[in-house]
Amino acid sequence: MKNKFELEYSINSSPKILYARLSTPGGLSEWFADDINIRGNIYTFIWDGSEQEAELVCKKQNQQVRFKWVDDEDDTYFEFKIHKDELTNDVAIIITDFAEDEDKNDSVELWNRQIDELKHALGL
Repeated sequence: MKNKFELEYSINSSPKILYARLSTPGGLSEWFADDINIRGNIYTFIWDGSEQEAELVCKKQNQQVRFKWVDDEDDTYFEFKIHKDELTNDVAIIITDFAEDEDKNDSVELWNRQIDELKHALGL
């Protein structure tokens, strides 16, 4: 059984620029996957020659993007939320994902590497 977890990363970027990296094929291919193809709401993510399809199930301009893996039968998803603190103007990305207990550490490490790639793509 997969359990939900959330990770939060500070990103020194505007929500608009960050949103483009989270919601467009060009932006996602800079840090998340080697290549991405889209047909309707189905995004095909390509890593090292292997493909995995996800459906874009929610998209809110400069705020949120949620995908559901097509081959997952349960109610799991992965989501990017952009949070801007109104007092400090600090921007953070909150990632929601699911993993089995024994795989959670690997998933967290993978997200840490992915976010490092995102920061690099943003020039941070």
